Amino acid sequence: MKFCSSCGAPVSQKIPPGDNVLRFVCEHCQAIHYHNPKIVAGCIPEWGDDILLCRRAIEPRLGFWTFPAGFMEIGESTEEAAARETKEEAQADVEIVSLYAVLSMPHIGQVYMVFRGRLTAPEFGAGSESLEVRLFPRHAIPWEEMAFPVVANALRRYVKDAEEGRFSLHLGSVGDRMPE
Repeated sequence: MKFCSSCGAPVSQKIPPGDNVLRFVCEHCQAIHYHNPKIVAGCIPEWGDDILLCRRAIEPRLGFWTFPAGFMEIGESTEEAAARETKEEAQADVEIVSLYAVLSMPHIGQVYMVFRGRLTAPEFGAGSESLEVRLFPRHAIPWEEMAFPVVANALRRYVKDAEEGRFSLHLGSVGDRMPE
């Protein structure tokens, strides 16, 4: 950041009084600019024992598989964001079942909130951000073609839970490498 979004004057980095983190502070109006993580809401859409995945039509990771996910918008809940992303990317309606995982990605300032969602009907298609949308049995997930480490991480947890017959809430941090 070089200029204040409030007044346009130059900013510098310093630790504001009463704080302990380096922040951008406006030299003119003294506005403190906080840089906080963004929330990504995602959904693992289920139909029976299968899950719905989307092949990305946009960068980053064009052509790779993911579950529907994207940044929350102001005015919506995380559940609403997950359902909206599923509708936009997979043209599918879901009933949110439960929060499944909260996965922090400190290295890029994102927190993924992943929900389990039940498709209301086996009707889906490729939205503008997807090349293809398909139901996958758990044993046929294209692991080598996953778009992001956080997606692979959440899906590996999901498959393990499904095999054990119980789903629990997962908390964790994910780096930039694909999990084994």
